[in-house]
Amino acid sequence: MLWPPRDAEITDDELERLYDYPDGLDRPWVQVNFVSSVDGAVSVAGRSGGLGNEADRKVFMLGRDLCDVVLVGARTALVEGYHGVKAGEVRASRRARLGLAPVPPIAVVTARCSIEPTSTLLTSTSVPPIILTTDAAPVERRDALADAGADVVVAGDELVDMAVALEALDDRGLRRVDCEGGPKVFGALIEADLVDVLCVTFAPLLAGGDSGRIANGPLPPAPRSMELESVLHYESALLLRYRKSGT
Repeated sequence: MLWPPRDAEITDDELERLYDYPDGLDRPWVQVNFVSSVDGAVSVAGRSGGLGNEADRKVFMLGRDLCDVVLVGARTALVEGYHGVKAGEVRASRRARLGLAPVPPIAVVTARCSIEPTSTLLTSTSVPPIILTTDAAPVERRDALADAGADVVVAGDELVDMAVALEALDDRGLRRVDCEGGPKVFGALIEADLVDVLCVTFAPLLAGGDSGRIANGPLPPAPRSMELESVLHYESALLLRYRKSGT
């Protein structure tokens, strides 16, 4: 069954209820947000923007409205042209009602500190980004980002340990985690069994080509079981929300 029915529209309040985080969190809660073509492509011409639609963009922005922090991989941030979240890009009244900070920071996963100090993540933002990196990242790169205002966190030796990274976010009071990709970050979260919710939009497109899938990384010890929480539709696109079984 599809909800809402094709002759009805879901209200903003209902949409918020569906996509909001649990109350009283005592640990980071990770909601992953992705869009895919119906044949499994994660991008068109190298970017996910070619797959989105009005409803997908609304849910994407709702994720930023509801979170404490946006989590994203460095490559996704670069390819998609990320800048920091600005006050006018989130709904202030909603965040105030939920007791959230006016603007969520962006936390960037980058094992080698590949973000430049001149990146718009640092120069075009209302709050400094958090850089989640490793001991293997060149010290001069880490220092340059810190000098530019970033909160640099070492969370692993060669690769970013996602459990350590989430602990660092938790230490900063950032428990409502909105992960916007990319596939390697999603794959690392799956491997560590740290995905609580997956919000995925299936765009009515056959993209073909050699585009990758939404998750890419080492196999977990076993597949993670998920339960379908909601099904929405917009024109011919499906917006699905899955929750980890037992949570």
